[in-house]
Amino acid sequence: MFTVAVLISGAGSNLRALLEAARHPDFPARVIVVGADREAAGLAHAEEFGMPSFVVPWRGAAEREAWGDELNEQLAAWSPDLVVLSGLMRLVPPAVVSAWAPRLINTHPAHLPEFPGAHAVRDALAAGATTTGASVIVVDDGVDSGPILAQERVAVLPGDDETTLHERIKPVERRLLIDVVRRFATGELDPAAIAAS
Repeated sequence: MFTVAVLISGAGSNLRALLEAARHPDFPARVIVVGADREAAGLAHAEEFGMPSFVVPWRGAAEREAWGDELNEQLAAWSPDLVVLSGLMRLVPPAVVSAWAPRLINTHPAHLPEFPGAHAVRDALAAGATTTGASVIVVDDGVDSGPILAQERVAVLPGDDETTLHERIKPVERRLLIDVVRRFATGELDPAAIAAS
């Protein structure tokens, strides 16, 4: 069975969607562990689904490399086939990227390369964009700059604010994430080919 580790920082809505998809017998992947950089609310989803979890507390930018080393140790103990950053609000250090990429993926609430960074929805609105979107990418050492695996446009509607627009992006983000995990699990997405591209 193709195995997945998921890393979160917050409520874990993408995590929950993936856990629900993975519980179907015909879904070709299983989440085996959930990690977080703090005592995140989304860890409750792991508990509800009987999923092991771990926390590697963020200790500040000065200790970023040590944090990454501890994160790598926790992940290595589970040897997942794929690591999903699902709302992990930290740039993982190069040691984590080199250990796992291109089997390290992230979701982003914009149609990359448009609006990278932590405030993508706000930035799209501030720019007066008429469309934004959702993307799933391979994590690299940049900010939302890795190879794009899937993306879809989402319209910005008159009267949208950051909350309403983000709420319309989230279901698209979840659907894309579940499909990308499925494609990795079935071999449709080949890590070696991604690394070579």
